[in-house]
Amino acid sequence: MLNVIIKLSFAVVGAVTGFTMTRTLFSLSNIPLDPGLSLIVISVISLLFSAVFYFFSVQIIIYVQKALDKVEYILQSMTLYELALGSAGLIAGLVVANLITIPINNIYVVGLPLSIIANVLFGCVGIAIATGKSNELSGGKGFTSNGKHSPKAKILDTSVIIDGRIVDICRSGFLEGEIIVPGFVLEELRHIADSPDAVKRNRGRRGLDVLNMLQKDLKYPVRIENYPDVEGAEVDDKLLKIAKKLNCKIITNDYNLNKVASFHEVPVLNINELANAMKPIAIPGEEMMVQVIKDGKENGQGIGYLEDGTMIVVEGGRRHMGESVSVVVTSIIQTAAGRMIFAKPKCMMERTI
Repeated sequence: MLNVIIKLSFAVVGAVTGFTMTRTLFSLSNIPLDPGLSLIVISVISLLFSAVFYFFSVQIIIYVQKALDKVEYILQSMTLYELALGSAGLIAGLVVANLITIPINNIYVVGLPLSIIANVLFGCVGIAIATGKSNELSGGKGFTSNGKHSPKAKILDTSVIIDGRIVDICRSGFLEGEIIVPGFVLEELRHIADSPDAVKRNRGRRGLDVLNMLQKDLKYPVRIENYPDVEGAEVDDKLLKIAKKLNCKIITNDYNLNKVASFHEVPVLNINELANAMKPIAIPGEEMMVQVIKDGKENGQGIGYLEDGTMIVVEGGRRHMGESVSVVVTSIIQTAAGRMIFAKPKCMMERTI
C-alpha cells in the first residue's frame, strides 16, 4: 500500500512538473495558440510527465533506499566524537558556501542551480575535512579523545567457539576489543548441546564451556547480543549481515564462511590460518623421526607426516615402509596447499659422507 501511495505521489509531482514547464515555455516563447489547443497540449505533456514519473518511481525508490542504507551504515560506524566533528564541518561548509553565492544568486536562470551545487559541494568538503582532522585532534588514528585505544569488536562464529582455541588466544593478549556472540549463535550451540548424537552433544557443551570460560575465568568482555531485525535462513548469512552492519570482523575457522566473507568483502580472522602461520619451519640439516606410511610418486620415495599434517617426502624411504626412521631435512617447499618437506634417511646420508 505504501508503494502505491509513493507511486501516485510521484505521478502527481510529474504532472505538476510537466504543467509548470509547459506553461513557462509558452509564456517565454510567446507562441500564438488557441486557448483550447494550448490546454490540450499542456494536458498531454502533463500526463506524459506523470506517466514517466510513475514508471520510474520504482527505480527511484530503490536508489533512495540504497542511499539511506549507506548513510545509516556510515553513521553507525562513526563514533559520537566523529559525528560531532562532521556536523561542525557541515555547518562551516554551508556558511562559506552561502557567503560565496551571495552575488551568484542574482544571476538569471543559472543563479539558483549554482547556489545549490555550491552548498552541496562545500558541505561535503567541510565534512571530509572535519572527519579527516579528527584523528589529529584525538591523538592518532584508532584512539579516542581520552587517548585510549579503541579497537573494534569481533563476532564469534559457532565453529570457533566449539574449537576452543579462542580461549588461549584471548589469554595470550593478542586479541583486542569486545567479543560479540549473536543470540542465534548461542541458540545453535544450545541445539547442538541437546542433540541425541553423543559427538554433537559433547561439541555443543564444549562450546558453552568455552563461553563461560571467556566470561568468568578470563573476565574477557563478551557480549551476548540479539539481532531480531537481521534476516536470513542460515547462521552464516546472518553473521555476514551483522558484520557489514557493525563494520567489524568475524572470527572463525570455517573454510566456506571464510571464502563467502571474502566475496562479500567482510574481514575475517581465521584461527586455522593463524595456526598455519605459527607452525615451526624445519631447517635443512635438521634431524627428525618420521614413520613412512606409503609410497611416493617417484620411484623409491616414501611418504610420512608430522603431527600437524605436514607431508615429508623421504628419498629412498620405500624400503622403510611401516617403520619409524631417522631422517635429515634436505629442502622445504612452501605452496598454496601447504608446506612440503623433503628429507633423506640418516643412514643414507652417513654412507654418502
